[in-house]
Amino acid sequence: MQASRMSNRSLAVATLSTIVEWYDFTLYLYLATLLSRTFFGGGAAGLGEALAGFAVAYAMRPLGAIVFGHVGDRYGRRLTMLASMGMMTAAMLATALLPTQAQAGPAAGWMLLALRCLMAFSVGGEYTGVVAYLMEGAPAERRGLITSLASAASEVGALLAAGIAAITVASLDQTSLLSWGWRIPFFFGAGLAGLILLARSTMEESPDFRRQQAMDSVPRHPLRHSLRHHRAAIGRGFAISALGSITYYVGITYVPSFLTATDAMAEGEALWLSTAAALAVILVTPLTGLLADRVGRRPVLIMLGLAGAVLPLPMFLLMTHGHGAALLGAVLLACLGGGVSAVGAVTTAEQFPGEGRLSGLAFGATTATALFGGLTPWLAHMLIERTGWTLVPGAMIVLVALGVLPILLALPETAPMRRLSR
Repeated sequence: MQASRMSNRSLAVATLSTIVEWYDFTLYLYLATLLSRTFFGGGAAGLGEALAGFAVAYAMRPLGAIVFGHVGDRYGRRLTMLASMGMMTAAMLATALLPTQAQAGPAAGWMLLALRCLMAFSVGGEYTGVVAYLMEGAPAERRGLITSLASAASEVGALLAAGIAAITVASLDQTSLLSWGWRIPFFFGAGLAGLILLARSTMEESPDFRRQQAMDSVPRHPLRHSLRHHRAAIGRGFAISALGSITYYVGITYVPSFLTATDAMAEGEALWLSTAAALAVILVTPLTGLLADRVGRRPVLIMLGLAGAVLPLPMFLLMTHGHGAALLGAVLLACLGGGVSAVGAVTTAEQFPGEGRLSGLAFGATTATALFGGLTPWLAHMLIERTGWTLVPGAMIVLVALGVLPILLALPETAPMRRLSR
């Protein structure tokens, strides 16, 4: 039951907020080779350290989701979104002001890692807060579409990250990039986050949380409530998010590092290719959300799971064979990742009632993202280095898709209109 419809303005602010979230988080991967030279000495070892730092920092994401999830379940969705964006703004600004390895030695790399941990902590609260807020405020028959718009907006953030990174790398020589040029994208992100924080201050509270307050059903201990009553839903959210995370972080954001590390493409060219892939995802994501409203969540997820088992190996093979083939492979993989993210967001949120929803998402979806998102780019890079097999990233996606498919086949339908029509 919803207390009332949420205003279109609040829905729009929540949707656009994800631009900032994904701008900075994907920016780190798009600039991984540059940051490896700036903070870790460069080369294969330096890139490995940069990617390992991303993986370690990502482990903070579930912790952030649990902390912010408790706040959101206990005191309201609006408060948790304000707090997470405030922390994100501070972390981005501090990153832009960091000393480099040339200025501070190894301590520079440790400071970068500490700020990535803070960023991951805040992003953990962002995902659960925004997804729950949009799902609870959208009309029942349009939940898939509206929640998918947050995924599309996050791709705008990824597009901004890829585009600004590409412009920065193309416009400056190596000396300027290493001394000060790398700071420009982070300063831009800090300013953008500050504007979004101001816009969020005008948002209203989620109607579902207002309903809980009116009925006095707000759980006193949201974490305990979710673990006690929604263990199956947590497991389903984990599986869906595992597929969405590995297709996104290995199939989209790791691709520039993959193309550069395998000598398939120069750094600047790889970033422009990622910009084209992000454009494709922005178009595909709302269409996937609309399809999930029309035919249901389960059939769309099954279709995407099958695609995840078939497409990645040939697509990564294509990316090692010239510019045109690399573009085709990257765009198709990006569409797969964007599609899973679009329908996965609303489906994981719908696994839970309003009471304890953010905490349930933290235990399931966000934990899977830490394992299959933050860890996998580093793991793919390490396995390529160890084995010399360039198709390792595609094989990783295939294995996860095959493991998740049985759960998708048994998934209960959560689309409200599809349930009512049965």
